[in-house]
Amino acid sequence: MKRVLVTGATGFVGANLTRRLLVDGHEVHLLVRQGHDPWRIDDLRGEARAHEASLADAQALAATVARIRPDWVFHLAAHGAYPSQTDLDVIVQTNLLGTINLVRACVASGCEAFVNTGSSSEYGFQDHAPAETERLEPNSHYAVTKAAATLFCRYTAATADVPLCTLRLYSVYGPYEEPTRLIPTLVVRGLRGELPPLVNPRTARDYVHVDDVCDAYLLAAVGPHPESGAIYNVGTGVQTPLANVVATARRVLGIETEPAWNSMPPRRWDTAVWVSDPRRIQNVLGWRARWTFEQGFERVVDWFRDNPPLLRFYEARHRPRA
Repeated sequence: MKRVLVTGATGFVGANLTRRLLVDGHEVHLLVRQGHDPWRIDDLRGEARAHEASLADAQALAATVARIRPDWVFHLAAHGAYPSQTDLDVIVQTNLLGTINLVRACVASGCEAFVNTGSSSEYGFQDHAPAETERLEPNSHYAVTKAAATLFCRYTAATADVPLCTLRLYSVYGPYEEPTRLIPTLVVRGLRGELPPLVNPRTARDYVHVDDVCDAYLLAAVGPHPESGAIYNVGTGVQTPLANVVATARRVLGIETEPAWNSMPPRRWDTAVWVSDPRRIQNVLGWRARWTFEQGFERVVDWFRDNPPLLRFYEARHRPRA
């Protein structure tokens, strides 16, 4: 058993990782911000201990970390990944300054492992699957701050000799995902026999199930890593165009409605090429995605069907406002 600190546990991936850590028998502490939305972790009260602290408050954060004295730290708190999160000051304070403050606090308290969360958006638009050593060309303020945080972690690991690595996540999906995202929208609408408005069918992503991502976090904590500040791409290495995603949804859910392609305007981050090169994490940590997209999608559908209250919660988020 390890004493574990998780930031971003009220978010999608963090909530899933928290559950996995509890199932595995670890003592779990959550760092949450004031005014956080607790819907993903409401049922975990009494199992995981929440500590309210701001990543931007270096002094208070250091005191909190010193009290917890975590063995493992999983840093998933982030801002700017969703279209509604556009405040540049908050993006910088959370993704860059917050990461710096947390790393410094954990170095001071000592920990066995610190796993930082990066993003595939650090690479920017590419015409191939980029390796971890390739030049970064971030394409948004969010991506710039995530890239800067990754470089800070890498530099700190090398100069302070601390066990710190970064996982660059691709398009994660699964239980507790943000209700407005594509996969939960397809399931919620699809269970009613409907399809949502859609962008270009060639728009592609490397979809990786959140259970596979949790496996990657745990393997990264255990290590060992061949270099200080190691960086790993976490994706399947398989690109799935939107046309295939919708075809899977129609097949699994029995949707007869025909897709209305281009009925939704393209987003500035849409691209026909977005795929990972997962060879490093496969070769070093022995991680491989267990679930194909169709298998993972079926698991999401089963989760919704097994959790009627959460399905109703998601349906309410999709109900048109009067």
